[in-house]
Amino acid sequence: LSRSGQFELFTRRKGILTPTQTFALTPVGVQRLMATPSLLLGGWCLVWPGTVEQLVFLPEHQMNSVVIKILMGCFGAQAILSGLFTALSVFNRTIFLIYGIAFLPFFIFNYYFLYAESVFNNWMFLYFGANLVMAGLCGLGWWLLSPKVED
Repeated sequence: LSRSGQFELFTRRKGILTPTQTFALTPVGVQRLMATPSLLLGGWCLVWPGTVEQLVFLPEHQMNSVVIKILMGCFGAQAILSGLFTALSVFNRTIFLIYGIAFLPFFIFNYYFLYAESVFNNWMFLYFGANLVMAGLCGLGWWLLSPKVED
């Protein structure tokens, strides 16, 4: 990956990796990638809230009530809204930095409810992984917008 955000995809021909195509990853492209987990996981929470509860909560913490489904759907709607703002806003370097730092409480939440107070099962790593990817993409967007140094 170069400072301009270009990277090449490779194919293996006769045991040798050869570049096939060059793609440019722009800050807007990074934002769209960042929005994807929010849109997908939020959509899942909104459309199938009962399956989220069954898959990620330990059995002793499942309530299977209408109230939980409504709350899970509200969480999904908020995630979709966040994903739309992420995909459609204009980010600068500072926004990428602050957005990335804002993931720290999510990591604390994941740790606490997976290990300290066991409420979730290992499916919660899907959420942790999505947050980790989005935080990494924030770093990439911040780096892509860094001032270019001429040699």
